[in-house]
Formats: sequence, C-alpha cells, structure tokens
Amino acid sequence: MEIDVSAFHFLRPIWLWLLAPALVLPFVWRRRSDVRARWRKFIAPALLEHLLVGDTRSYRLQPVHTLAIPLALGALAAAGPTWEQVRPPFSQDKAPMVIALALNRSMDATDVPPTRLERAKAKVLDIARARQGARTGLVVYAGTSHLVVPPTEDPAMLELYVPALATGLMPKDGKRMDLALDVAQRLLAHDTAAGTIVFIGDGFDAASRDAFVASAKASKQQLLWLAAGTSKGGSVRNADGTIATDANGYPVTAGFDAGGIRQLARDAGIPLASLRADGDDVVWVQRRAQTYLTEMDEAHREPRWQENGFWLVVPVLLLVLASFRRGWTVKWLPIVLLSLAFAATPDVAHAAEAAPQHTGWRWIDAFATRDQQGRWYFSRGEYAKAAASFQDPMWKGRAQYAAKDYSDALATFSQVFAQQKRDTAAFYMGNALAHLGDYAGAIKAYEIALKLHPGWAEASANIALMKDLLKADEQQEDATQQPSQGEQKVDPKKGQGKTQTVVSLAPSEDVWMRGLNTSPAMFLRQRFAQEAAAPPPRSTAREAAAVSATSASGAPSAASAASAAKAGTP
Repeated sequence: MEIDVSAFHFLRPIWLWLLAPALVLPFVWRRRSDVRARWRKFIAPALLEHLLVGDTRSYRLQPVHTLAIPLALGALAAAGPTWEQVRPPFSQDKAPMVIALALNRSMDATDVPPTRLERAKAKVLDIARARQGARTGLVVYAGTSHLVVPPTEDPAMLELYVPALATGLMPKDGKRMDLALDVAQRLLAHDTAAGTIVFIGDGFDAASRDAFVASAKASKQQLLWLAAGTSKGGSVRNADGTIATDANGYPVTAGFDAGGIRQLARDAGIPLASLRADGDDVVWVQRRAQTYLTEMDEAHREPRWQENGFWLVVPVLLLVLASFRRGWTVKWLPIVLLSLAFAATPDVAHAAEAAPQHTGWRWIDAFATRDQQGRWYFSRGEYAKAAASFQDPMWKGRAQYAAKDYSDALATFSQVFAQQKRDTAAFYMGNALAHLGDYAGAIKAYEIALKLHPGWAEASANIALMKDLLKADEQQEDATQQPSQGEQKVDPKKGQGKTQTVVSLAPSEDVWMRGLNTSPAMFLRQRFAQEAAAPPPRSTAREAAAVSATSASGAPSAASAASAAKAGTP
C-alpha cells in the first residue's frame, strides 16, 4: 500500500505524550535493579567486579520491556496515524432524483414506437429499477404540473401509477417545464444530498422559455433532459389506438423542434440526450446523477481521515504473548482466564430484555454488541431477529416496522417520542397508525412531525393521502347506506315486521384499496383537476397520490395504501 508521506499526520497527537513514560520506564527499572549502583558506595569498583556472580551486564527481554513497548505502540495507535481520506460511513451514497414526465398531447406521437409517451414511461420504470436503494420521485406536467409520487426507494410505488399515466389526465395541454421544475425543486429543497431532476419530454413552451432558463440556472440541483421524438415527427394516436384527426378529417401530426431543444438546453446549461431503444440513456442518467452527487459531496463535506493505527494491534498482541514466559513476575494467564470467566457469565436480565429467544450469553456477544447484531440482521432483511436484538429504541422500532409488526412499532416509537421529541419518531408513529387504519391519528402524528421539521415534503404528502382516505371512507359509507339486493333484515324500529334489503358493509379501507387498484387513472385525473382549480400555496407540498418509501431523514413511508392496492390486499 502506497503511503502519501506529505499527508501523514496524527488525528489525536495528545496521546503521543504516553511515549514519555514508555521510554523512561525501562531506564528507571534498570537503574533500580542495577547491583553495581547499589554496592558501588561500599565496595571498590575493582573488587566489586570480582564479587558479583553471574553476567549482570547481559541485555535480555524483561517484563518491563513487554510493558513499555506495548505502551509505546498503543500510544501511536491511539494517536491515530493516517494518510488517506475516506467517505463518511453514514453519508448519502445514492443521489435523490425527481423525474419530470411530459403529458402533453404531442407525446402520443408514433415517431418513437409505440408512442413517445409509452417509451418515456418505460424509461421512467427502468431508471427507478436501476437505482436500487436510491430515492426516485415522479412529477408530470403539461399546461399544469402535479406530483405523482414523492421520492421513494420502492419502485413498486412508481409501477402502480406510471402505467396509468396518459395525456388525457391533464386538465390543460401545454409544455410548461418551468412549472415542473418548481414542483421538483420543492421536493428536493430539504434534502441534504445533491439531487438530480430529469425532464422527459418533446418540447417546451415558448412563452415561459425565459422563466425556465432563469430558474434552471439558479437551481441547486442538477438538471438533465431526455428528449422524446425524432426530427420527422409522427402522427398522434388516440387513447384507443386510432389515429387522431382534426375537424376536417386530416390526421393530426406532431413535430419535433430538435434545434430549439438543443438551443434551450445550451442556454439553460442542461445536458441533453435522446430516448433510445437500448439502455444507454438509463446508464447515462444514472452515471451523471451519481457523479454530480460525488462532486457536490466532495466540495461540501469536511475531510474524514482513515484510521490506520489499528494495524499496531498485531505487534502488541505478539509482545503480550511473550509475557506468558515461565518464571516472569507478571502472571498474565490467571488474569486472562478470570476475565473470560466473568465475560462468559450469563446476563439473564439483559438477554430477556434485548433478545427474548436467547436466555443466556452467546458466543457472538463476545464480538458484537446487541445493536451491531441487530444491524447485521436488518441488512439481511431478517427484521424480526433484528427487532429482538436491538437495544437502541429507534432502530428497534424501525425493525418492528419493517417486520410489519405495526402495533409494537407504534408503542416503541411512542416511547422514543415521549423521551426525545424526535421528528422521525413522530413520522413513524403516523406510518404505523396509517397501517393500522387510524387515519385521523396518523394525521395528528404527521402534523407533529411537521412542527418539528418544517417543510417536510413527505409528511405533507402523507397528510394529504390520509385526508383523501378519510374522505373516501365517508363517501363509501354514504354509498353503502342505499338499499340494494342483499341480506334480509327486520327493522325493529318500525315495528311492522316489514323487511328491508341492506348491503353487508365491507371495511371501507378495503373498498378504497379496490378503487385504487382498478382505476388509478381516475384517481389521478380527479386530483389533477382539483389541484389545477385550486393550486396550493408555494410553501406547501402538493398532495400526493402515494407516499414515499423513505424520507430525507431516513424514515420509511406512511401507509402502504398504494402498495397494498397493487397487491390486491387490504
């Protein structure tokens, strides 16, 4: 391994003061044990040499040396010798991304088979699948712009809504990239990692061109553009697959201003590429997003140096082995055996609390703490074992939540919030309540999280979703009050023995799930129309049809209504 001598330094140089006793200790011991020094005052030097028995001038390894040398090496190791930088272990290593997909009418053109929009939708899903572990959100735009899915690590959230996207969902036709940029930037505004916004569309609105260029140049995020279309253009298809015609019966065609798109990309400083039939465009987006994250991280993070002092532990252990030599004053073996005996004593109370399935000490406890064992289980997806191992209450709750043990997770996060008032604990409380069907309680928990973390887009989106679910419950309850063919039930209040036909009421959440599963397009169309009619203030996040799988602070999403709908289960 090559060492950069110019960068060599000690992280904690104060520990080097221990070198002084390590050097002085052998000298003092030798002075105190020197027979000549003790008798020199009483016996003449010439006679003293003949009276001493044995080779007292021989220099051999003594116990004091096995104490001084490990002390010196330990001082060097504790001082932290280093010569290379490393990335922080808990830094964000995946670039957050928001994809802005155009849903204007010309995206139904067939010059990019099967259509520009269908190819673009496939690319959205390909990008999300290629970014395993990274958060990807989706915004759509035409004459207006709307959030579909906040940044999430779960591609299933996108897979639920992307197939249902169509140009007919938008309240107004157009190519307002400036509006899409505004929504995407608000989603990434509170993210600590450098993000990327990817536009996928076939043009721009000339009237808002200057506004878009100004916003793009001022953006702190990286902007990319995948252009959908060819210079020859193509005919536009209707939703049923037929060729669209105008009032005179002529086929409607969509052009593609390649020169104008290139000029806008140059003016705004946006890297430009085209949708391709292969996966090179996906690789291009992924590489640029990760490169931008790395560059921004290097520019803003404080240097973190690699600890290299641990290598000195090896010679220290070898020297300690030498201290077991027979006849030396220091007897290390009994000390080691007693230490191991005490370390192996079962801690029944601790084991019962941290891992109920393990009632005593285990060999792994000698090498890893309970929290370290929990992190290992958590990384392998064994969430139940992780929850049983964790002592840290926040991680224990996360493991319980991942294991779908929402009741225990709610209790754990409630305890954390009561003690620490953490915003992520309140967010998780809302998630657990949402999964348990308590939408009103979830709203209160998310509102608390927003007070502690103002501007949290995921919490705002989850509040909007919970309100939608509550409203759907009310509508479903009203609908089920109408009599229809079903069970026969006697109305005792009327007292006339007449019968009424009522419908057995299924849980309203199940009905809402089936509604989402059968018609996400209708859900999006209604929501887009409501947002276009009454746009929310710029300071608040737009309502979301789905919630993110992870937030900027690492908390997973709220109710998995959309995911459950996709699976067809409540």
